[in-house]
Amino acid sequence: MVIEPKFKKEFVINVVTGKGGGGHYATYHAIRDVAEQQQLPWRFQVTDMDDIMASMTEQKKVVNVYKLFGFSVHELYNLMLKSGWTWLWPLQMRLNKLLVKLNYDAGVRFFEQYWDQQQPDMVVSIVTMCNKVLWESLQRVKPGTPYVTLPIDFADYPPGFWIEPQTDNYTVCGTEKALEQAHSLGVKEERIIQTSGMVIHPRFYEPMKCDRATERQKLGLDPDCLTGVVMFGGNGSQAMIEIAKRLECFGEKLQFIFLCGRNQELAETLRNNQGIQKRFVTTFTENVPYYMHLADFFIGKPGPGSLSEALAMQLPVIVERNAATLIHERYNTDWIEQKQVGLVLRSFRDIHKAVEQFLEPENFALYHANVAAVKNLAVFEVAEVLQKILVTSDKTTVTELA
Repeated sequence: MVIEPKFKKEFVINVVTGKGGGGHYATYHAIRDVAEQQQLPWRFQVTDMDDIMASMTEQKKVVNVYKLFGFSVHELYNLMLKSGWTWLWPLQMRLNKLLVKLNYDAGVRFFEQYWDQQQPDMVVSIVTMCNKVLWESLQRVKPGTPYVTLPIDFADYPPGFWIEPQTDNYTVCGTEKALEQAHSLGVKEERIIQTSGMVIHPRFYEPMKCDRATERQKLGLDPDCLTGVVMFGGNGSQAMIEIAKRLECFGEKLQFIFLCGRNQELAETLRNNQGIQKRFVTTFTENVPYYMHLADFFIGKPGPGSLSEALAMQLPVIVERNAATLIHERYNTDWIEQKQVGLVLRSFRDIHKAVEQFLEPENFALYHANVAAVKNLAVFEVAEVLQKILVTSDKTTVTELA
C-alpha cells in the first residue's frame, strides 16, 4: 500500500531575524518546530539582518556609524539590556532609523540580488525598521510573493517600526491595540492577520507530568514554599540583584528561581550572595517551561515573550515601568493592568512592598483567575494562516502563468 504524502508541494519560507534580544530567534524556532510537528511542507531559509549588515559594512556598501563605537547594532543593544542602560534605547532607535533611511537604496539593490538567489515562496519578517526595504526589493524580483511581518511586540511604535502601510505586507496583530494600529495606519483589511496573542514555543502548551514538590527538592528548594521565578530575557539584568536583596526580608516564607540567561557574571553574583532565603540560579536554558511550572508567580521586565510564556504557564506577573522601560514594551504594562493579570511597579526598589500586597489571598486569587482567562494559541494560528497564504498565492501564480 502506498501512503500519499500529506502535502504534495514544498514551499520555501525565508525568515528574516536578528540577534538583538532573544525574541526574534525564539519566534522563528517556535514556528519552525510547529511546522515540523504538523508536518507542514516548509523548507526554511534564515536571513540574519545583523550578519547581512556586518557583511555590507565590511564591503563598504552601506554607512554604518556603529563601527566607530567598536560594536555592532545587536551587540550594543544586548549590552544595553544586560547592563540596565535601557534609557539609551530611544537614542539608538533614532540612529537605527536614520541608518535605514541613508542606506535605503543600497539595501534595495542588495536584496534584489539576494532574493533572486534565494527564490523564496514567502518571506516572514521578525525584524523592525527594515520591512519596507525588504518588501520593495522582493517585489522587484518576485512580484506577488507574499511578505508577512510578524511583530514580537504587543503593539507597534510608529512610524516605520513594525507596520509599513505603504507596502502590501501581511501584518500579524497579536493584541487589540495592534489591530487598531494596523487599521488606523491604513493596512488593507485583507492583509491583517489577527491572532490571540504573541507567538511562543509549543513546548509551553505541553502538559507537565512531573511532581512540583519533588522537582523543587531536586533544585534544593522547599517542596511547599511559595516560589517566584525571576527572569529578564536572554541577557539577564543587574536589576535581578536588587530584587534578590529587597526580597530577603521575607526570609523562608518565599523562595526564588533566577533565570539569568547568558549572563554568567550575574548568575555567580546571585549564587555567592545568598542569605537564608532559598534560591536556585541558572544561566541560559531551554527548559523555561519546567522552571515556570515549579513557580507560583513571575517577576521580570515587561518583555512580550517572557510575559506571554509566564501567562501560558498560569503565572501572575510583577513588572516595572518607568523612564528606563523600553519604549516598545511600555504598552505591555498597560495591557497587564487592563487584564488585571499582575502588578506594575514604578520601581523594583518597592518590590518587597508590592509582593506583600500581591500575595494577599484575595488579590492572588483574582490575578490567577484573570491569567486563566488568557487563551493564547498564536503559534498554531500563525502556522495555519501561513499555509493558507502559501496555497492561495501558489494557485494565483499558476493561474496567471496559464
